[in-house]
Amino acid sequence: MQAFHILSPLSDFVNLITGYFIEIWDFLIFIGGVSAAIVVLSGAILWFTDFNEKKGKGLVFSGILLALVVEYFILYPPEFLF
Repeated sequence: MQAFHILSPLSDFVNLITGYFIEIWDFLIFIGGVSAAIVVLSGAILWFTDFNEKKGKGLVFSGILLALVVEYFILYPPEFLF
């Protein structure tokens, strides 16, 4: 019973840090989704206006790849449980 009282502040601290990790993870997922949309949109503009077709195709495909990676981490997030 004595060890429980000693570990209680440590477990509270771990729970606090875990909450911060979850908030940071959600923010990174948001930034990744917005970045993927911006990269695909700018690549499509470059590609379809024939300004720089090669660079535009590369941006579109890399934006799609970024969106797939973000979607993977949405479906299978890391477990922040200690």
